[in-house]
Amino acid sequence: MRNIKQLTVGENYHLLIRFENGIEKNFDVAPFLNYPVFQPLKDLKAFSKVVNKGYFIEWTDYDVDLSADTLWHSGVETASK
Repeated sequence: MRNIKQLTVGENYHLLIRFENGIEKNFDVAPFLNYPVFQPLKDLKAFSKVVNKGYFIEWTDYDVDLSADTLWHSGVETASK
């Protein structure tokens, strides 16, 4: 099971996720905004309220979450620094 070490909100509905193994991935949430449950997150203020829960991320006020596995498999690995 993957564990999220750090979560940073980026621009244009992107999230930068650093996993416990040190790998960073960029995850684009924009395609999910077409689904009704994610539509409240179109408001950037709401989107920015995402919380790292370790094995998933959550927008608590909207009862919306994404698993660490989803973020891992659909995220794009960033260049090493």
